[in-house]
Amino acid sequence: MSPVFPMLTVLTMFYYICLRRRARTATRGEVMNSHRTIESNSRTSPLNAEVIQYAKEVVDFSSHYGSENSMSYTMWNLAGVPNVFPSSGDFTQTAVFRTYGTWWDQCPSASLPFKRTPPNFQSQDYVELTFEQQVYPTAVHVLETYHPGAVIRILACSANPYSPSLPAEVRWEILWSERPTKVNGSQARQFKPCIKQINFPTNLIRLEVNSSLLDYYTELDAVVLHGMKDKPVLSLQTSLIDMNDLEDDDYEEKDDCGMDNLNKKFSSATLREGPNNGYFDKLPYELIQLILNHLTLPDLCRLAQTCKLLNQHCCDPLQYIQLNLQPYWAKLNDTSLEFLQARCSLVQWLNLSWTGNRGFISVSGFGSHFLNETCLEVISEMCPNLQELNLSSCDRLPPQAFNHIAKLCGLKRLVLYRTKVEQTALLSILNFCSELQHLSLGSCVMIEDYDVIASMIGAKCKKLRTLDLWRCKNITENGIAELASGCQLLEELDLGWCPTLQSSTGCFARLARQLPNLQKLFLTANRSVCDTDIEELAGNCTRLQQLDILGTRMVSLASLRKLLESCKDLSLLDVSFCSQIDNRAVLELNASFPKVFIKKSFTQ
Repeated sequence: MSPVFPMLTVLTMFYYICLRRRARTATRGEVMNSHRTIESNSRTSPLNAEVIQYAKEVVDFSSHYGSENSMSYTMWNLAGVPNVFPSSGDFTQTAVFRTYGTWWDQCPSASLPFKRTPPNFQSQDYVELTFEQQVYPTAVHVLETYHPGAVIRILACSANPYSPSLPAEVRWEILWSERPTKVNGSQARQFKPCIKQINFPTNLIRLEVNSSLLDYYTELDAVVLHGMKDKPVLSLQTSLIDMNDLEDDDYEEKDDCGMDNLNKKFSSATLREGPNNGYFDKLPYELIQLILNHLTLPDLCRLAQTCKLLNQHCCDPLQYIQLNLQPYWAKLNDTSLEFLQARCSLVQWLNLSWTGNRGFISVSGFGSHFLNETCLEVISEMCPNLQELNLSSCDRLPPQAFNHIAKLCGLKRLVLYRTKVEQTALLSILNFCSELQHLSLGSCVMIEDYDVIASMIGAKCKKLRTLDLWRCKNITENGIAELASGCQLLEELDLGWCPTLQSSTGCFARLARQLPNLQKLFLTANRSVCDTDIEELAGNCTRLQQLDILGTRMVSLASLRKLLESCKDLSLLDVSFCSQIDNRAVLELNASFPKVFIKKSFTQ
């Protein structure tokens, strides 16, 4: 044989190894460039015309800035054609999530991060959109009109929400993913990430966002889905090495949506036979428990299959005192929850946010896409030591379901944001859950009289440190008086968009005098806040760190300067749409107090 051929063979193998090594070590940007190369060479039949469509409707989301009874700043604005784009700025016709930046992570109500949360899971909010036709996606364009850069993941679902029958299998596939990155500037842009090709048609797209690097709220106007009705076929010249064909270990995004083969890991009982457990036999039980405490949930499942000793440790309920299932929302089903149920007898912190996967978890297993009454009943019976319960945006829970929460007398944190909890059930919860330290009742539209609720909070919840009453429609100075006199440990109070509170009644001045520990106070969109209120805060609440007085017409530069001089720890001051504070005033304050983030927006 000619020596040329062995040399060519060796060079070919070397080239292949280099490609594989690059695939293993490539940055995410390099991987996406590889995808671009593949997709740019794809060939489709001329008869398979591209379909371009805007979102038909918004079917699910985690939060929004707006009210449940209006269209201003709500996620529902993402449906249909653009309202604002290509204009830039703050417009009420856009979709806005409730938080931005790191301010909400620095306030007293912020919960500690769950242990075992995978480091590559950084989504904070999501919105799901449906489209008229199922297509094989070729592009997803997001029209961002203010402070872009929050979108970090785009996913597609195999299930058709408009199909009359439930699918046998529900699959979510990541079309594009990126870690949070800082985008310079707040101007509008058409975000066009390079997505990967999937092998099923979809008309259900999910955007996940992380707003931690933003200087203000991101605003989204519309989402455009491009796709083919028939599956595109790649040309032969680019199909030799496809990034999608690499093993799971070669490309971390293969497992980024959750735990692939999660149910196999949970249900597998095959263990190595024999007494040899390595050096772990010589370690104290407590030390092994401490070591395993650093593993993610998938790794814990894998380790349980190695030997009997480690299986015993991995199944110990002490490993599940904190259980965060949010990162695995797309993969959980009845089998995985059945596996976990026996290990949750000691659970104290439970996060089931975003789980359900459109019917993939049945009522008998633990619930549907949204938790139901049976789920809360099971939680109250099986998890008597529960200290934190977050039901944020579970807006399809029936009102009677909330009665079961009253059985969890040890609760310290309860989040009922955007739920349909009614007054009777909430009064029962407050009566029995006297250990509450953090309570969120934002946008709870079914509560008839917030003054009654505030009175009960003041009488029963003496340990309360944070209270969210965002968009509470009817609380008055009477409820504020009961609240301030009974909950003097309050460090955080959100009264944003509470239209029935008027400064002329003295309610804000009373808060300042009776709650000296306040660190965060939001009086967003209350036009009656005046210099007297600001001066009371300056004189009594010197620990104040965050203050939002967006929209007031009666606060002057002089009172704000007095506040900033008195409150040395102040880090966030939002004076957007404050008619007496112009650009020059903000520049003066910035020059004198450079450590304070002073936000100023103007009416369009």
